[in-house]
Amino acid sequence: MVGAGIVGLAHAWHAVRAGLSVTVVERDECAVGASVRNFGHVCTTAQGGDVLPVAQEAREFWLHLGRDAGLDVRRDGTVLVARTAAEQAVLDEFAEERGEAVRPLTAEQAAGLLGLSPVGAVGGLHLVDDLRVDAPAALPVIAAHLRGLGVRFLWRTAVLDVVDGLVTTTRGPVRAGRVVLAVGHDVDRFFPDAADAHGLLRCRLRMLEVDAPGGAAVRPALLTGTSMLRYDGLSAQPSAAAVREEVRASRPELLDQVVNLMLTQRPDGRLVVGDTHHYGVTEDPFEDERSDALVLSEASRLLGADLVVRRRWRGVYASAPAPFLVAQPRDGVTVVSVTSGIGMTTALGLAKRVLDQTLVPA
Repeated sequence: MVGAGIVGLAHAWHAVRAGLSVTVVERDECAVGASVRNFGHVCTTAQGGDVLPVAQEAREFWLHLGRDAGLDVRRDGTVLVARTAAEQAVLDEFAEERGEAVRPLTAEQAAGLLGLSPVGAVGGLHLVDDLRVDAPAALPVIAAHLRGLGVRFLWRTAVLDVVDGLVTTTRGPVRAGRVVLAVGHDVDRFFPDAADAHGLLRCRLRMLEVDAPGGAAVRPALLTGTSMLRYDGLSAQPSAAAVREEVRASRPELLDQVVNLMLTQRPDGRLVVGDTHHYGVTEDPFEDERSDALVLSEASRLLGADLVVRRRWRGVYASAPAPFLVAQPRDGVTVVSVTSGIGMTTALGLAKRVLDQTLVPA
């Protein structure tokens, strides 16, 4: 496995449990990319189409892995709040479609479940199956668990090429019958033709970590109206178009910066809030302060409080028209990337499917 983010570790976990000998090669001394720069949100319920069953499988694998690895996988779900009639209509339509997977909430019930009161909420929906992990802590726990299962890790080791079962690295050659290249948005560093064929771009985003107002304990994840434009299960609802037009009329900058206003809480009590999205083959090296200011102002307006920023960061993930990139550019080499910003949600399910179809002998 090349890459020790969640996609690479997911493949390593399934492979070692299938009885294969596994080596993971990672260029950094630990995972520092998209897999630790996210909300830790396993957003199962809001997925749609062909992604939904992958996310549902991944959810069950998270629970299994959490038990085996001693990883804290929280089952508090997600609260999706509506603050306009159009947003409430999306909730109603989604609830009718998904049945027992969701639970309608009044504004008061949503506030009680969240432990805080979103300003302007007129209703809510509890997505009961969603999970949460603390991403920066989870990846090292998973890696340690895999080492205990016999997976070999080569940290601070860059891969230079993969040809005919020989993985050339900065620490020497590694022989492998099968190779999974799970390098996120850097597919084009190895196989540019595969990246181009899938329309792969880099998505750059901004996220903030703030103090929770009044020390609130927020157990579920919190999604808002802009989230209804980001997740396929929600954006497919008939009223989602009206939500988009409302945002375009009142806060067009949210669409310009492709904002998904949401939050989760870290174990230390701080809230992770975000996020913006900007796309390109090459990352713009310069940050525009307006991105952070927009996220901060919208989060402050949602929570009805001035927020104190403790940390901020850039995330980068792979983006493409299809949610997953799975390609075999050379014999024995499978390139796998989640190209939709939902790696934590889907990687464990996707990896099992990739292994079943292409890697594990019948």
